[in-house]
Amino acid sequence: MNDNFIKEYFGIGIQNGKTPENLGVLWRTAQNLGASYIFTIGNRYAKQACDTHNAVDSIPYFHYESFEDFYKNLPKGARLVGVELDENATDLETFEHPRRCVYLLGAEDNGLTKKAIEKCHYLVKFKSEKSLNVSVAGSIVLYDRGLNKPRS
Repeated sequence: MNDNFIKEYFGIGIQNGKTPENLGVLWRTAQNLGASYIFTIGNRYAKQACDTHNAVDSIPYFHYESFEDFYKNLPKGARLVGVELDENATDLETFEHPRRCVYLLGAEDNGLTKKAIEKCHYLVKFKSEKSLNVSVAGSIVLYDRGLNKPRS
């Protein structure tokens, strides 16, 4: 089999992040758990004390001014996975992560935009009575991806 269909990669980013401190924590986790790249949509990254590994100097970082700009630049063949407390979302515990995907998180106060939700190939959620800090939510998703689970 052509190894283009076996090799895995993933990126993770935040749409309209609320606080820059959350970015630093998520980037540190993303680097530690094997992300291929990180990104922001809307608000830009600024150096954070909590990013002690300086992830933005270690793995590629992309910034997109708008969701439309981001969406037209998705890697070919990658699936967009939105992390959102939504009735149509699949439980993370049973979700089969795509081999090649991009995880998209929204700000804690507003979540993902309606347009982003509509464009996602998958939506995932996990058991939580209320929304979590975006860096915590992203870290949980990345940890789950690292578990020995089937891939789609």
